[in-house]
Amino acid sequence: MRKIFTLFVALVYCATVTAQNTYLFAERDGEKLYLDHYTAVDTESLRPCVIFAFGGAFARGTRADEGYLPYFKALTEAGYDVVSIDYRKHLAKGINTEGLKGAVVTMKNAVEYAAQDMLSATAFVLKNAEQWSINTQQIVACGSSAGAITALQAENMICNGDKAAQELGEFNYAGVVSFAGAIFSVSGKPKWQKSPCPVMLFHGNADSNVPYKKASAFGVGFYGSEFLVGQFEKMDTPYWFYSAQYRNHAMAGDPMYVNVEEIKAFINRVVVKGEKLQIVQSVVDAKHPKTKTRFSVKEYLGSNYSK
Repeated sequence: MRKIFTLFVALVYCATVTAQNTYLFAERDGEKLYLDHYTAVDTESLRPCVIFAFGGAFARGTRADEGYLPYFKALTEAGYDVVSIDYRKHLAKGINTEGLKGAVVTMKNAVEYAAQDMLSATAFVLKNAEQWSINTQQIVACGSSAGAITALQAENMICNGDKAAQELGEFNYAGVVSFAGAIFSVSGKPKWQKSPCPVMLFHGNADSNVPYKKASAFGVGFYGSEFLVGQFEKMDTPYWFYSAQYRNHAMAGDPMYVNVEEIKAFINRVVVKGEKLQIVQSVVDAKHPKTKTRFSVKEYLGSNYSK
């Protein structure tokens, strides 16, 4: 039913939402990477910009998926530009779930390559910000599933002074919006040399694709939304955590349709006005009965790469 609804909404909006321009922003490993720029309705002043990364387990997906168009339309109508980006789908050939050591290496590369590509796309936006009338102090990284991991990982790389972030200079995002995301680490819990920007996270605690809490072994694994919120709490940095009980990986997409007002409130209050909020919305919906909420590392891998 949700897929039917998504298709219906996309068909309604796709005729009225088109990218004003498409640009080549980088070429990596022989692959040309493009971004689509959607301009806000209000073009008279400097505007916030949301840089969006699609989902698809680092193996599938496209920046121009029709399912995202209603979300882009809602943001542009609210006065924000949207930049939807490509990134390298390093796991397009799948991952060997039988060999965990090999899986770690390929997953680490997949996440880092995608985050590097988001940082390069961000550098391209910064380079063109004056021409596009974008406020460089109000740029938000956003993504769904693998794209949410990409956005969070890019912010973590900036905060830790990663080499890939050096082309951005002193820049940091004004916010991150994550739909069922996490951070991947091979050295225990994520480190933050500098406090992160404000982060908005949507996640269901029955997500078997991306850990809601964490899925790690010997310090290697994904650290999900609830774990990250605990870190943000200790660092006293702003966050907005929308936690949905017994919801699965549908939270990687549903908020783009049903939680747009919360997203706009986060951008307006935290990104634009600079309010230092720490909000937890714990949502219980009776139509989602109790279900399994704990999964092994292998189960997470199997959910994404069953073949």
